[in-house]
Amino acid sequence: MPLIAGVDCSTQSTKVVVRDAATGALAREGRADHPPGTEVHPEVWWRALEAATRGGLLDGVAAIAVGGQQHGMIALDERGEVVRPAILWNDTRSAEAAEALVRELGGPGAWAEAVGTVPVASITVTKLRWLREHEPERAGRVAAVALPHDWVTWMLAGGPGGAGGAGGAGDGTGTGGTRWPATDRGDASGTGYWSPAGGTYRTDLVELALGRQVELPRVLGPSEAAGTSAATPVAPAGALLGPGTGDNMAAALGVGAVEGDVVVSIGTSGTVFAVHPRPTADPTGAVAGFADATGRFLPLVCTLNAARVLEAAARLVGTGLDGVDQLALQASPGAGGLVLLPYLEGERTPNRPGASGVLAGIRDGNATPANLARAAVEGMLCGLADGLDALRAVGVGCERILLVGGAARSRAVRELAPAILGAPVTVPPPGEYVADGAARQAAWMVEGGPEPPAWPAAERLRTFEADPQPRVRARYAELREAAPELAR
Repeated sequence: MPLIAGVDCSTQSTKVVVRDAATGALAREGRADHPPGTEVHPEVWWRALEAATRGGLLDGVAAIAVGGQQHGMIALDERGEVVRPAILWNDTRSAEAAEALVRELGGPGAWAEAVGTVPVASITVTKLRWLREHEPERAGRVAAVALPHDWVTWMLAGGPGGAGGAGGAGDGTGTGGTRWPATDRGDASGTGYWSPAGGTYRTDLVELALGRQVELPRVLGPSEAAGTSAATPVAPAGALLGPGTGDNMAAALGVGAVEGDVVVSIGTSGTVFAVHPRPTADPTGAVAGFADATGRFLPLVCTLNAARVLEAAARLVGTGLDGVDQLALQASPGAGGLVLLPYLEGERTPNRPGASGVLAGIRDGNATPANLARAAVEGMLCGLADGLDALRAVGVGCERILLVGGAARSRAVRELAPAILGAPVTVPPPGEYVADGAARQAAWMVEGGPEPPAWPAAERLRTFEADPQPRVRARYAELREAAPELAR
């Protein structure tokens, strides 16, 4: 059977899996790290992909698809060259631009109706406004805008002018004959200028942000090819290129989420999302009404602070992540009265981009490493539990909670999650779910059919249960609402 490949171009690294198209069996894999930061030149991702695939990792694959970090703004000039380093999802410099755009369109409800999402600093459209206001010379050179997964797929096709690339949003060529990147509906839905409900770009919102129109990627169908690979150091020529998608959409594919499942993913950011049959529009802004990678929808809540909270706690108590696990499980529920609002890098939900963390309830008797570790785990999970409540508020059902991501390997997280989320949680075995989802999309192109291939479900699923701890959540909510002047 043919081999296919999935790529995860995440914030922290590039991961590649090569799998059997029919069974999903893993054949080989590779990885390379990215530098830290909230902006990066896209060439860094290409060099990481070269490193991750060194030694012919992609030789013989029939198809390749890319899952990428959402929202990152890649501005291209008329030749297809990058105008400036990409501004990533976790960059909060466009917070004021977001507020202005929300106001100018008529408020949060107008944005929710237009594109299903109320812009915050992470959303691409706000970065366009920031570019216009703070770097007008660069803004004036922008001929097209793409997302991270769009650009990586485009480079696999040969990049600017590459013969393997897909056409642009208009007639397939940009100014000077440049072929622009393509995208998919899932990642496009995170830009703030593509409507999941309407299935179209809102070019008026691009103009509102940037002051004029630019080329936008053609939005491909869920299993529509973006072209074929060109001969590069990464891959040989001739492999089909999938439309790709955003990382959350790819993760839903990779973990095999179906309607009724809610996925709680704890990585650099924390996300709570669900496969849903209908578009959502939340005027409060808590739920982003995204599309998914199958033709359905993916309402999603995102917190900026997830696994980093555990890492910060480890530094504070002078231990590693395993030590945080041990300490947190030694403390009682409620951490002896310590409560942590873990807004270490600002926050997206609630929308407090300039926030810092708040540790409250400190007394002489509870100032212990164990209580601090417990408060960190509980605070992180409380933010995600708020996300689960927000999904339910817009009509999303929850029959099963799937807990994934790097921090899902933490014993303390697995054991405390059902208590804080108020329901049992199912933990699949650790995996590269974004890369796996991209690979499943690539297999879909090869295998055909109306739905992605049904690879065998992961074995060794573990379900964790615990008595709910509503008092922990109540005290967290009290601090969240009582201390906005400290966490704004």
